[in-house]
Amino acid sequence: MSDRPTLLVTGGAGFIGVASAPELVTHFDVVALDNLHPQIHASGERPEGLHPDVRLVVGDVTDPAAWDALLDEVTPDVVLHLAAETGTGQSLEEATRHASVNVVGTTQMLDALHRHGVTPRRIVLTSSRAVYGEGAWRGEDGELSYPGQRDVAMLESGTWDFPGLEPVAMDARTVAPAVSVYGATKLAQEHIILAWAKSFGVEAVVLRLQNVYGPGQSLTNPYTGIMSLFCRMAMGGRSIPLYEDGDVRRDFVLIDDVAAAVVRAILTDTPPAGPVDIGSGEHQTIATAAELIAQRYGAPVPHVTGQFRNGDVRHAWAEIAPARDALGWAPRYDLRDGVARLASWIDEQPGVEPA
Repeated sequence: MSDRPTLLVTGGAGFIGVASAPELVTHFDVVALDNLHPQIHASGERPEGLHPDVRLVVGDVTDPAAWDALLDEVTPDVVLHLAAETGTGQSLEEATRHASVNVVGTTQMLDALHRHGVTPRRIVLTSSRAVYGEGAWRGEDGELSYPGQRDVAMLESGTWDFPGLEPVAMDARTVAPAVSVYGATKLAQEHIILAWAKSFGVEAVVLRLQNVYGPGQSLTNPYTGIMSLFCRMAMGGRSIPLYEDGDVRRDFVLIDDVAAAVVRAILTDTPPAGPVDIGSGEHQTIATAAELIAQRYGAPVPHVTGQFRNGDVRHAWAEIAPARDALGWAPRYDLRDGVARLASWIDEQPGVEPA
């Protein structure tokens, strides 16, 4: 029987869980709970990349029986809550599925911990920049306002930005949530965990992640991974299509940097007082990202299509100074380095078909 503390990772066989595991197993006995959903795990088997020292328990966070069976055997000292359905677009069509996993799955976890008399020292939640929706925009008078989600009429007219307004960085200290369906479920996770943790004397850390990409990301999930999709288009010699006018801004943060932030959130002696934003420290247009990928594969220049996806936000990037201060963390990779790492990994994967 190990005398090391136990870390329970929900969704631990997923992208972030696999990437974080090599460092986490040096500090904890790590137990991963994951349902191996076919949208992410096509084979339904343990991912090859999951560290061998991680004990994988196959079960669903929405199933109280799965929780009871797990907590009969495992008493976690720390919980890393990664399990979630993701995707703003998908959440518009499958709102019940997103709410069931993200909201009810979280409450089932907390009820089970209480039912088994388990009070972990800390819970770390990976939330999302989706909680901000379109976020705040600054007017010519310098004041912040919240224009809200762009409606279909605005998008169909090709009015991509809000006239007279400039977007600002997403910053948990100053920018209020303004959510999509998916964002609403992630914000609910935050509120539920923070309220429960405060009531039971548990430390809670919330990380609001920007667009995470990199080696290990699912190459089959159509609702995540625009960077891997672009790579598969370019490797097939296709010109990458750019939605809207190509000037959509995103904060692409490499999985290596996100995994480092997760580890810091678990290990730091003094947790942050509120949610912190995790990004790359820079923002790029979708066109810039596509151009780097096209150059990597020698593909044709990307082209603007004017298409749009209902529910997508126009611009999103993080103010990461609070994460630097609170966690002693900083991103190490810029977009060019990240694209190189992603493309090299994809090139090594067997049976990858051009998109």
